[in-house]
Amino acid sequence: MWTNDSRRRFLKHSGLGLGWLAAMDLLRSTGSAADPLSARPAPLPATAKSVIHLFMQGGPSHIDTFDPKPLLGRLDGQNPPPSFGDEDFQNGKFLQQTLLGSKRTFARHGQSGLEISDLFPHVARHADDLAVIRSNFHEGFTHSQAQFLIHNGWPRIGRPSLGSWILYGLGSDNRDLPGFVVLLQGGVRSGPDVYGEGFLPAAFQGTSFRPGPEPILYLKPPAGKTWAQQRDMLDTLQALNERHLEERDFDSDLSARLKSYELAFRMQMAAPEATDISGETEATKRLYGLDNPVSADFGGRCLLARRLVERGVRFVQVWSGNGKNSIDWDGHTGCDQNHLDRAAETDKAVAGLLADLKSRGLLESTLVIWGGEFGRTPTSDGGKGRTEGRDHNPYGFTLWMAGGGVRGGKVIGATDELGLRASEDLVHLNDLHASILSLLGLDHKKLTYRHTGRDFRLTDIGGSTDLADRLRQA
Repeated sequence: MWTNDSRRRFLKHSGLGLGWLAAMDLLRSTGSAADPLSARPAPLPATAKSVIHLFMQGGPSHIDTFDPKPLLGRLDGQNPPPSFGDEDFQNGKFLQQTLLGSKRTFARHGQSGLEISDLFPHVARHADDLAVIRSNFHEGFTHSQAQFLIHNGWPRIGRPSLGSWILYGLGSDNRDLPGFVVLLQGGVRSGPDVYGEGFLPAAFQGTSFRPGPEPILYLKPPAGKTWAQQRDMLDTLQALNERHLEERDFDSDLSARLKSYELAFRMQMAAPEATDISGETEATKRLYGLDNPVSADFGGRCLLARRLVERGVRFVQVWSGNGKNSIDWDGHTGCDQNHLDRAAETDKAVAGLLADLKSRGLLESTLVIWGGEFGRTPTSDGGKGRTEGRDHNPYGFTLWMAGGGVRGGKVIGATDELGLRASEDLVHLNDLHASILSLLGLDHKKLTYRHTGRDFRLTDIGGSTDLADRLRQA
């Protein structure tokens, strides 16, 4: 009979690595002997097969990026017009605050004439591929609340993330790599639960790849251990566990653990190849900005995201910002300079990703999503020592999508004249999630999981797919 000590001895000598298995925690408590990550056909017509989510941590300002507000510029330094009403808003009465016009210049790009600020000269070349959604909103004012809402559909810890729900619904097309990969710059304000599996089986959690040459620890086999020896050891373990399993009515936990050993073995061959970008051409590396130390970090992770979806990984997140105000998009102080710095790090890489996906025929099946947890206010942040900064604004902000069946070169929805609140064709986060699932061929009302006596879903009791319909329309 296997004990904890005997399993530890096996892992030590097999080369699979306790640290790696602990980090992955794959296939724990799946409740089924079947492989939970096997690819499954979408139940509805789908235009996207995979997702790359470019997450701008901290909250980029919509009114300095993709939502120009000429009136705000003309009223710079003044109080808001009385027509906006003197409602309580964040740190005081709104009419008593000082408006802060954008320093950015907006221009029309592409055949569509999509308006994009000068922060993104490279992304602007892809204007006709972008569907800019200007009327997003939710109820989370703090970073943690907002990040959980955007990623998990719920303002607190405990719910599965968007990537986990998608993996639960569709499985993965590559069984030698995790189906949901997270590429971080550093820290996460809301913690790792923001890309966790919540109450779903652990097989569906996001797997964070480390920066640098060894993104997954303990994958290398020990010196002197051959592939054949490892294969023989795994086969022996499987035979012993199958006999043990038969005596215990096919215990699902034991079956899941056996599968995790097998995946660890397969990843020793697949992961190093997938994460090694050294073989990419110099032209491709320049396309992503790897020749510039300012853009090389984010560019390298965008290039890795392309390599992962190219190999069948279902959902990849690429994070910009390390969870600290000075190194993410949280522009409380000097918002304009903050965004100039962040755009310099990301603009070329994002454009390179779009161009690379398109040239390889992957953009039509890969949904690319860009945005943060909220936008910024049209008024100056009045905090102590803050100069020309903007506060959080979850009441109206911008995201954009490209690829995956999305018809670009258009704007959906609008905020009011100052950019304070969503005012036309409002898109609540439940609608956003329902529509992302729809593009992947999943019905948000039927993608459920029973937990504590009730059926849960990503969109809770809300959500409309009207946005998906508009994204598909020419």
